[in-house]
Amino acid sequence: MTDRLPHEKGFHISWDQIHRDSRALAWRLDGHGPLEGGAWKAVVAITRGGMAPAMIVARELDIRIVDTISVKSYNHQNQMDAQVLKAPDPSTMGDGTGILVVDDLVDSGKTLELVRRLYPRAHFATVYAKPKGRPMVDTFITEVSQDTWIFFPWDMALQYVEPYRGNR
Repeated sequence: MTDRLPHEKGFHISWDQIHRDSRALAWRLDGHGPLEGGAWKAVVAITRGGMAPAMIVARELDIRIVDTISVKSYNHQNQMDAQVLKAPDPSTMGDGTGILVVDDLVDSGKTLELVRRLYPRAHFATVYAKPKGRPMVDTFITEVSQDTWIFFPWDMALQYVEPYRGNR
């Protein structure tokens, strides 16, 4: 079965699942911030995939300062060198102390590596992690194999799907 494309080993995430897993991420982070009482100063979502989890984490932890950093590291399904397209408010960020940077997935780790260089004292949290990128993330919920393609609900439409074994 080596003739499968990488995305054919898919892990499909529903809206309900991303919501549950993002809440679990918030609970894991609760009370672990560097500010008084374990609080966090702000949440920064890595766009676009980190926006939904960041919103849920910010809500669960009652964090009112939310910003984004736009990093492009994929062109469709092909990885490329990561580049910052839009940075968060510098007066909020500083060196990253008290900042919770949230993304949906760490894959190769290149996106988080770039953001970590900019904000070395920030805390990096993802909902899902792959082995290559795991060293770049401080907190995550679920690890999947490197050859698994995660299908997020914002990337999917309802349609017929061939059975895993198919008609080969």
